[in-house]
Parts: sequence; C-alpha cells; structure tokens
Amino acid sequence: MLNKPIVKNKRSGFTLIELLVVIMILGILAALITGNFFTSLKKGRDAKRKSDLEQIQRALEMYYDDKAAYPTLFAFGSNLADPDSGKIYMQKTPNDPVPGKNYVYVSSGTDYKIYACLENDQQILPYPNALNPSSPLDCSTNCYAQDGTTKIKCIYGISSSNTTP
Repeated sequence: MLNKPIVKNKRSGFTLIELLVVIMILGILAALITGNFFTSLKKGRDAKRKSDLEQIQRALEMYYDDKAAYPTLFAFGSNLADPDSGKIYMQKTPNDPVPGKNYVYVSSGTDYKIYACLENDQQILPYPNALNPSSPLDCSTNCYAQDGTTKIKCIYGISSSNTTP
C-alpha cells in the first residue's frame, strides 16, 4: 500500500489585517474624491451666480436704454418689466442657486449694484468684480438688502457702467 501524504487544511481568504488595510485605503481614496466633488459643486454654483448677475446686467442696460433710468426695486424670481408699457426685459430674474440665499440689488435710479455671496473664497482673487481687492478673502464688505436696513456680507458684485461695485 502506498502511503498518501497528509495534506493540511489550507485556508482560503484574507486575514483580518489584510481586510483592514484594504478598507483603510478605500476610505482614504473616498475622502479625497468626496472633497474634490464638494469643491466642484461650490465652483459650479459660483459660476452660475456670476452668469446670473451678467444676464441681469444686460437686461438692466436694455431697461436703461428705453427708460433712461434703472428700476429702483425688483424682485428676484419674477420678471423684469417696464411698469408703464409692460415690456418684459427678462422673463424671470434668477435667484441664488442655494435656497435661502439671495442676490442683493441696490439702485438709486441713476445707477445700480448687484451683489452675490460666493461659496468658494479661492475663486475671488482673479476676478475684477471681487470686492475689497486689497484683501479679497476678507468678505467684510457690507451692503444692504432691498429693505434698506438689513446688512449682509457680499463678496462679488456687478454695477452699472457709471459706478463701481
């Protein structure tokens, strides 16, 4: 008779240490990807804010061409129209992409300023419309909401051609 060699049971699978190392590596990668994802979302919303203000600016300039004055007050989210003739300059003025935040419009009739708060402070530096160019990350410029008494902090603005933000 032939003696068969005794085969010891070999375990198949991973040890606890190997599993923990893989889980830690995946966790680190997920954290890096998630951070970049949220930064991209902020940058996207800030780009939309800048685009919104430029669209409103074009509509206000058309209004000024017809009326020789800027509207002293209008509501974001509604249309921008001439109250006398009913001519619509913008079907619906955009709101801030984040619910609860608002753009700020300040006008004397002869000029206007529109402000927005950006989420990503690192985007402010290269833009000419950033407020407080000597310290653009400060975000300490105060302006008033449409009610004229509520102070809010704004860090990006667009104005009529005859004034500066």
